[in-house]
Amino acid sequence: MGVLQQPTSLMPAFANFSAQSRCMCSTTLPVTETRTESSLLPKVKTRPKFDRDFSEFLTDTFGRQHSYLRISLTERCNLRCQYCMPEEGIDLSPKEHLLTTPEILKLSQLFVQQGINKVRLTGGEPLLRKDLLQIIEGLNTLRPQGLKHIGITTNGITLARKLADLQAAGMDQVNISLDTLIPAKFEFVTRRRGYKHVMSAIDKAIELNFSPVKINCVVMRGTNEDEVCDFVAFTKDKPVDIRFIEYMPFGGNQWNFKRMVSYQQMLDMIRDKWPELERLSDGPNDTSKAYKVPGFAGQVGFITSMSEHFCGTCNRLRMTADGNLKVCLHGNSEVSLRDVMRSGVSEEEVLEVIGAAVNRKKKQHAGMSSLSKMKNRPMILIGG
Repeated sequence: MGVLQQPTSLMPAFANFSAQSRCMCSTTLPVTETRTESSLLPKVKTRPKFDRDFSEFLTDTFGRQHSYLRISLTERCNLRCQYCMPEEGIDLSPKEHLLTTPEILKLSQLFVQQGINKVRLTGGEPLLRKDLLQIIEGLNTLRPQGLKHIGITTNGITLARKLADLQAAGMDQVNISLDTLIPAKFEFVTRRRGYKHVMSAIDKAIELNFSPVKINCVVMRGTNEDEVCDFVAFTKDKPVDIRFIEYMPFGGNQWNFKRMVSYQQMLDMIRDKWPELERLSDGPNDTSKAYKVPGFAGQVGFITSMSEHFCGTCNRLRMTADGNLKVCLHGNSEVSLRDVMRSGVSEEEVLEVIGAAVNRKKKQHAGMSSLSKMKNRPMILIGG
């Protein structure tokens, strides 16, 4: 895998394409045209036009404009969290099947030119990728083209010692996973040790003025629902945003409806102790419903994918480590951008494949019962 020395030098692979193909929907070719015989390029139905200054390729049939791209950098992880990885583990993709650094940056540039303004790097555990710093530096060169935020979602095990360098490279947002405040339970949930390292990472992120430091907590009945109020108390003196995530079904995580603790149930627990808990305003595309105990330094939020979906305002796309585009976290439909790009097609034809996938995005994902029976990747292979 090549290591990026000069981030901008990796972009010329698409440099020979016309200026038209880099413009928004008003100047792109009609999506009904087929400009290659490759079976990788499906025929695309004409998409309805939206009178908005946003790329047609990233706008679905329901008018949702996708400005947020999550990129999984690796399938490997140094933890084995129960809700993320099957107990028996996973079969890793061969190295040659994974996106290279140049491919990640080429695709990122293409997405940014079409309107993506936020990129989040995920895994597996993204800090295990040896060229992570170079990837962030490469993404940082895309800011003049419209990229506003570069974030990372990490388990925090090795974050504390790397965070300052990642910030200097251009990373400005951080999400750290932590499902318990009890060291022994941490080892049970993750099947590994490392609680102290995660807490050090949180403190380091606060010290470096990341605002806010987001902490992702998957709540599971019989495991950590008794700590919900402890996490809220954690925000009293620390300027963090605890995001309680409803337990969701993914391949191999033995999801059970009885283990899910709903948003309303968690909210009731908190209000029993802090009846003054107040609702905060949310952004138009926020997945988290935000709350705050008055006087506390931090806040909490609830990601309610199961009990109260937010599909109507979804602006997220996901790219897996092996180069597949997923337009819905809970959908099993994928298209390989890796194969399309490696086939040597033009930038515009790659855009047509992306547009076709976005165009197939459904109005909302299936309900809990259907999701639990649907075949989908383990979370670690999607990018969580």
